[in-house]
Amino acid sequence: MRWWWFGPAVAKPELKRELEQMKAAGIGGVEIATLYPQALDDPSSGFHNVPYLSNEYIADLRYAATEARALGLRVDLTLGSGWPFGGPHIPITEAGGELRVELVPVAAGIKSVRAPSLEAGETLIEAFWTPGPIAGDLTATQVLHREAEGRFSLQTASAHPQTAIFFISSRTGMMVKRPAVGAAGFVLDHYDNRATQSQLLNVDTRMLEAFSDRPPYAVFSDSLEVYGSDWTPKLLDEFRRRRGYDLTPYLPALIGDIGPATAAVRHDWGLTLTELANENFLEPIHTWAAQHHTLFRSQAYGFPPVTLSSNRYADLPEGEGKATIEMWRQFSDTRWAASSGHLFGHNVISSETWTWLHSPAFAATPLDMKAEANLHFLQGINQLVGHGWPYSPPDALEPGWRMYAAAALSDHNPWFPVMPDLTKYLQRVSFALRQGKPANDVALLLPNDDIWASFTARVKQKKSATSVGGFDETGSNVSIDESMDRFLDKRIIPQILDAGFNVDFIDADVIDTVGIPYKVLVIPGVDRLPLATYRCIFEFAKHGGIVVATRTLPSTAPGMLHAEQESKSIQELSHAMFDGHMGTVHFVKSEDDLGSTLAHSLEPDFQLTPAQPAIGFIHRKLEHGDLYFVANTSNQRLKTDAHFRASGRYLEELDPFSGNAAGLPDPHTIALDLEPYASRLFVFSDEAGPKMAESSELPATTTDISHDWTVIFPAGKKLQMPTLKSWTDLPELRNYSGTGTYEKSIQIKDSGTARRTLIDFGEGMPVPQPEPLGRFNMRAYLESPVREAAQVFVNGQLAGSVWQPPYRLDISKYLHTGANQLRIVVANTAVNELSGQAQPDYRLLYARYGVLFIPQDMDNLQPEPSGILGKVMLDQSK
Repeated sequence: MRWWWFGPAVAKPELKRELEQMKAAGIGGVEIATLYPQALDDPSSGFHNVPYLSNEYIADLRYAATEARALGLRVDLTLGSGWPFGGPHIPITEAGGELRVELVPVAAGIKSVRAPSLEAGETLIEAFWTPGPIAGDLTATQVLHREAEGRFSLQTASAHPQTAIFFISSRTGMMVKRPAVGAAGFVLDHYDNRATQSQLLNVDTRMLEAFSDRPPYAVFSDSLEVYGSDWTPKLLDEFRRRRGYDLTPYLPALIGDIGPATAAVRHDWGLTLTELANENFLEPIHTWAAQHHTLFRSQAYGFPPVTLSSNRYADLPEGEGKATIEMWRQFSDTRWAASSGHLFGHNVISSETWTWLHSPAFAATPLDMKAEANLHFLQGINQLVGHGWPYSPPDALEPGWRMYAAAALSDHNPWFPVMPDLTKYLQRVSFALRQGKPANDVALLLPNDDIWASFTARVKQKKSATSVGGFDETGSNVSIDESMDRFLDKRIIPQILDAGFNVDFIDADVIDTVGIPYKVLVIPGVDRLPLATYRCIFEFAKHGGIVVATRTLPSTAPGMLHAEQESKSIQELSHAMFDGHMGTVHFVKSEDDLGSTLAHSLEPDFQLTPAQPAIGFIHRKLEHGDLYFVANTSNQRLKTDAHFRASGRYLEELDPFSGNAAGLPDPHTIALDLEPYASRLFVFSDEAGPKMAESSELPATTTDISHDWTVIFPAGKKLQMPTLKSWTDLPELRNYSGTGTYEKSIQIKDSGTARRTLIDFGEGMPVPQPEPLGRFNMRAYLESPVREAAQVFVNGQLAGSVWQPPYRLDISKYLHTGANQLRIVVANTAVNELSGQAQPDYRLLYARYGVLFIPQDMDNLQPEPSGILGKVMLDQSK
């Protein structure tokens, strides 16, 4: 769990208690992340926020690490407070860099113009002028001549208005987001090694003092969110050294059209930014981590424009789930991280999980958590980092502190007693998906070069009655992964998955260094591709590799130098590959035809009859067999026949909840019957496993036990429920969050004659999913007949928990003939209690520290139905 320390204002007894709760719940470790304060210092109560990196903070960190290790928990550490990295140790000269572009109108008859004023950390690079008000067309742009005292002159005065364009090496001014007390400051320049070394020296080395000779298991860098950072003072020199020409005269190409060279210049600028971020941020941190005997866990995506290949500097690549139930069928940073792990040989691949789950905080349920975790597993993730666990002081109003925009998954949730069931499931699946090697058939080439060629700089305009519009002032678009939706057709990934294959991403750098370790390469409408990479693809096809291009064929060399000659060679390669003489090479004009082309080119790995797009799979190749994880991602029960390409003579089904294994009769085709959000593990091998127990075909005897329950609430409140109803139907319990204990005696005539006895709470009720499926809709769209979890005790013994479909439990071995006591402890969420509270007033906190957070979705909270809501049946079969 990402363990948020707010303030930081932590107390050692509470740190110890929370760690013990995590251990008991089956959580494997913590990533300590220090964020903004939640409350003001109060001398009257002794509450205070400890300054970040102070001796007291280091002592708290040392204590937490020691206690966690004593419990057998892993400890990771975020290398900074808030995000992105930075703080008071970063001067303006090492702050995030930005190309500031100022447009200044020049009235008719005016021959000179004054340059914009410069602030600390800024230098003027070059100035240009162009006729008239401009709207993106800069083909007539010329250089302005410098004069004394910061003025620039046009060669001649014009009878028409003109525009001066000033390019300034500047700073974004971005401050660290959500910093702790004492951690506020500029975000560092991720293209500047001096700034990275300042972070490592002043912050990270200091934090490691808390660990003595036992460093954290891993140090962590969050997703890169240095918005608008598209420049650094050394960029011109680095550009000239790397690209072989001077960028200065081509600067107008970064904001408008200068002619045929525009895209090539933008490409070379974007590529240079990527290389600088790799070499001056990711690589130094990776080296530093190795020197300090810890691993580097990194979310290498975002701004600046790092690529999939940038993950070569991560020991533990990490993804992050989109807030949508279809994240596994779209481009995602989760599959980005998993792909890089597969390509660079990292068997453990993690993902920040549950970030946007069922907002607001405390609304998430165990089924919500399972539903999203399965989506990460389907993309190749096998280590979940929960987002997260908010530290909360004992005297905070229940349900305690929470992060402004995230799931709160601590023991302040009433349903927390069933967390061990969930974590055991997550552990078993994670373990299974670390066995063997990834077995994805298809590699999808990411169009990095096309994206670099689309990058533009932000333009700022002086306010004037004369418009010089036509430019986007909202920000820079210099991100590879954030730009991917504009370049990857949304049909591509579903076509691959629905054809029966799983997919990894790949990029040109990986192909150049690692090759193409897949059976199929899909080139999705790519125009620009390095010649050397295309030659590798040609060799792959010559040796039997399947290549499928969609929509258009590569035809353009990416950069400026040698563009004409290399573009011609690329076009010749396209002709040689796709002229019909290579049997493994295919071109499809429409992405709609991709799936059928793949299915005709290679036997599908996983086929469903009838097709069920909501069912996904992941395949691992074992030393002596094959392992498949299969999951239903929908809120409907789905039945279908599944055919696997595996060749083993025997098939076992592994139950990730019980840990049991059972042999199945047909090693190739399985009749799948998947409840909503259900999953299965299958292993194919040549060794016979335990046989599955024969199921009874005799009808069950059903007894309705829905009536006349006694329900006991804390503080001794006892209710008689002749008919089951929601707690919220009772005015005194409308805003109650916690547990209710249902008690009832049942008669069993002869327990020895019953083969199996189930307690059945009924079916879940599907909830309409939003259309279209967009952001912030990640949850399980199924309302349980037990809101939201229950522990079932029979004659004083825990028989199990109920929180997911099917909502029934085998209680046979706990029953005896005669009277039996049922006790069902039901827990809801903390939302009901929150809905009855006045929301905190952060006015004074904001006045003291600034507006560092705004609680998300906390307005108009309503209590949710709670308790046992449907019929409860006892099913006995003989």
